[in-house]
This record gives sequence, C-alpha cells and structure tokens, in this order.
Amino acid sequence: MTQLISKPLTWFKPDGKQARKTFTEADLRSLGESMKARGQVQPVGSKPDGTLLWGERRFRAAQLVGLKELQVIITDKALSDTEIRLIQLTENMHRADLTGHEKWQACAELMCMNPHWQIKDLTEHLRLDPSMGTRLLSPSKCIPAAQGALAEGKIGISDCYAISKLPEGEQPALLALKLSGASRDAVEQAGRKSRNGKSVTVKVGRIKCPLPSGATVMVSGNGISLDAMIEAMQELLKKAKRAIEQGWDCRTFERACRDEAKAG
Repeated sequence: MTQLISKPLTWFKPDGKQARKTFTEADLRSLGESMKARGQVQPVGSKPDGTLLWGERRFRAAQLVGLKELQVIITDKALSDTEIRLIQLTENMHRADLTGHEKWQACAELMCMNPHWQIKDLTEHLRLDPSMGTRLLSPSKCIPAAQGALAEGKIGISDCYAISKLPEGEQPALLALKLSGASRDAVEQAGRKSRNGKSVTVKVGRIKCPLPSGATVMVSGNGISLDAMIEAMQELLKKAKRAIEQGWDCRTFERACRDEAKAG
C-alpha cells in the first residue's frame, strides 16, 4: 500500500546510496527558496521507516532553508536494489541533471547489478533514447586519466564517448587535446582522423613542465605541439651551450635571445 502524507524532516533517513553524489549549497538554496515560495511541487519517496528512496535533493534543500516537513509517498512494497536505483536515477536524469560522472557511475552500477542486461535494457528502464546508453557507459572504456577528468568536471560524457572509440594507446592524445581547450567538435574530428589512420596532433598555447630538480620549463606560442616543443628546446640548448662558451650569465643570455627574436 502507498500513501501520501506530510512528515517532519527529522523522520527522514537518507540512505547514502543516491545516484546524485554532489550537492552545491547554491543549487540547494535556490531549490529550497522555490519550495518555500511555491510549495513542494513533487513529493519525496520513502520506505515506512523513513528511509528515502528518492528526493534527497529536495530533502537537503528543505533542511537548508528551514522547512519543517515534506510531503512524502510512503510505500511498503518490497523493492529490489535494482528497482530502488532505477527510481532514484530516473528521477534525477529527467528532473535534476546529474554530473556526467554520476550518470556513468549509476548506470555502470545498474549494469553490474544486472549482468544479463544489454544496453537497450538500461535505456528502456530509464526511458532514454537507445543511443544514450552507449554514451553514458563510454567512460568505462576510457583510460583512468579520462575517468578522473570526468570526475573533476574537466570533460563531459560526449568527450568520453569520443575518446572511448580509440585504442587505449591513442586515448591520451585525444584527452590532452580536450584539456587544452578544444571544442567537442574538434575532439570528435581528431578522433575520426585517428581512427582513419591519421595521427592526432595536439597543439596548445603553453606547455609547462615541472622537473624533479625543482625547476620548471615552459614553452609557449601560437599552437605548440610536442614536436615543436622538442625542436624549440634543441635550438635553445645549442644557444645556451654557445653562451656558456662565451662566458655569459643567465641575464645576458636572456637578453640576447630576446633581441634575436625581435630582430627575426
């Protein structure tokens, strides 16, 4: 039996297993103030003992702005872990966007809980377009560095999808391209070139290399590739050796390089 009633906030017990892992205060406060002004648009869901099944974001927002109670749908139906995860993930997918990392983790967890599922089973249960399943699970085929960048919000699911199409050995170059500021379209295009047998040349505005000695070497310019950096360092090394032979100090060498660059 299910029932819709109001319960004090102290009655609820978040289970800590929600799909959403990240809650920002600004987001929660905005939602809470909206609930204060317009009322609670959607009830949360819980078990008879108060364990939240869905709606933790609304619960946290209510706590933040000082609401005393929430409307809740209480169900005594025995729900499997998969059913609970589907309720939580579906609600967040369609109403309050999760981060790309949270979506991937939740979808991957559902697939592990249901080894017999195909990707189409996942998208059917989540009421998503079939093409989204492969994208949402694509980080599983990415190198750890890409997964870490997704967790930090530096890249998105679409970027992971492009990266995942390449062999592991070719993924670092595409990740570096994205982290250098390339657009999603540029990443997709570079990925296609690599799959067609063309090398991916990553160019950035600056390459900064901290060394174990404590020194940091930095090369900057208008689109610097790794090959271009090597050529620049080789040229600089030759000039530095000549400067030592002539007895120059660091400041004299720097001025000479700057004057030569201006003259060129």
